[in-house]
Amino acid sequence: MVSKLHSDITAAVILSTMALACGSAPAAVNLPALNIDKTQTTVSGLSSGGYMAAQLHVAYSATFKKGAGIVAGGPYYCAEGFIVNATGRCMASPAGIPTSSLVSTTNSWASQGLIDPVVNLQNSRVYLFSGAIDSTVKPGVMDALKTYYGSFVPAANVIYKKDVAAEHAMVTDDYGSACSTKGSPYINDCDFDLAGAMLGHLYGPLNARNNAALPAGNFVEFNQSQFITGHGMAPTGWAYIPQACTSGAQCRVHVVLHGCQQNVTLVQQQYVRNTGYNRWADSNNVVMLYPQTSTQATNSCWDWWGYDSANYAKKSGPQMAAIKAMVDQVSAGTTTPPPASMLAAPTGVVTSNASASSMTISWNAVTGAASYNVYRSANKTNALPVTATSFNDTGLAVATQYSWTVKAVDSNSAEGAASALATGTTSGTPPPTATCATASNYAHTVAGRAYVFAGFTYANGSNQSMGLWNIFSITTLKMTGANYYVIGSCS
Repeated sequence: MVSKLHSDITAAVILSTMALACGSAPAAVNLPALNIDKTQTTVSGLSSGGYMAAQLHVAYSATFKKGAGIVAGGPYYCAEGFIVNATGRCMASPAGIPTSSLVSTTNSWASQGLIDPVVNLQNSRVYLFSGAIDSTVKPGVMDALKTYYGSFVPAANVIYKKDVAAEHAMVTDDYGSACSTKGSPYINDCDFDLAGAMLGHLYGPLNARNNAALPAGNFVEFNQSQFITGHGMAPTGWAYIPQACTSGAQCRVHVVLHGCQQNVTLVQQQYVRNTGYNRWADSNNVVMLYPQTSTQATNSCWDWWGYDSANYAKKSGPQMAAIKAMVDQVSAGTTTPPPASMLAAPTGVVTSNASASSMTISWNAVTGAASYNVYRSANKTNALPVTATSFNDTGLAVATQYSWTVKAVDSNSAEGAASALATGTTSGTPPPTATCATASNYAHTVAGRAYVFAGFTYANGSNQSMGLWNIFSITTLKMTGANYYVIGSCS
């Protein structure tokens, strides 16, 4: 959830219609179909992502029966469709969580086919984490989740760690704010590798993580609009795909769900790149999927109380079905890698027709080519085969230099060698350099960097809650665009 005050989510119900998207959606590729062991699919998440992870694990237990990791989340269907339950018993007053009733609802929905049979959970592994000083989702909520899982998952398959003095955040051993900090980006360095601990429990012994710099080409921005439009989800998501997985090796899939105020628009790629998952993925052939909410979602949260759909916790929930479809697509490959191609590398690759958000890439035809693929910074940009000898790449950043290569593709869908790099710079004026201001919330509003609503202060543009409007609450705001501010640090 990553709400700074329990009232944040309530206020955000009103504010969600004011949320602004930051720039146009970047060009993205469709998720590839890879050789995936479908018995090894797992999911984890923080806060609203933790609740969503539990929803996926229970509702789609046939898909995620290997297991789930929940950080600062709570029992399945805890809110029962009401915001007052979400901000009350499911965050602050866990004594009111009706665990036995939630178990009954789960069994009833399974019997009706609204969710998968609960028998799938009997061999699942579950890893639970609650920060000992979490003031947003109290540890008692996670205690209730452990009790809930006790009705479906053997106790021996559950690990519950709650002895780390962490605030409300995803915990790492080497990145983020101080362990006791509560604030954006909600990633805290607590000298504990939570991602590794979760994956190790879910999958068993793992190869040592890759602590070297990870290949940039393994990070893939993919087209979420292929699976869903609107419903609080961004047009694109992210994935980390180890090179071995794109070369035909059999791999596993783990879905990672951020919390509120943690999508790429608000914290850039910090959750995608710095939470510790990818270095384990790289050395253990695990594909990491990072679905993304949009700023149109209430508080940029996943739907775990019904802000988007009354069916939010069932298989028919729009966000649930979209994430399941992402898993299905990336798992649809075969065990046979594509054959090698003898096609020559395209020549004469040039860029032209630069605009503030697009560029045309052109090349000479290659004898024997059935189509072409265009790569920007090692990521394929075309969702469909390109049959012409030019391609218009869109969704680019203003006044930014990019590089492209082109590969010819034969009739067996095998790629030839890559062309030489062609570079080009989009037109327009660069956005203003990010500047920071640290001041009282009152001073921020006077200076026009924030506004007041119901006694609380919100940053212009991002609408992030800064807390009470007074001269005592001090906040650092970072300007990332015209009248667009985010809470953060410029150190």
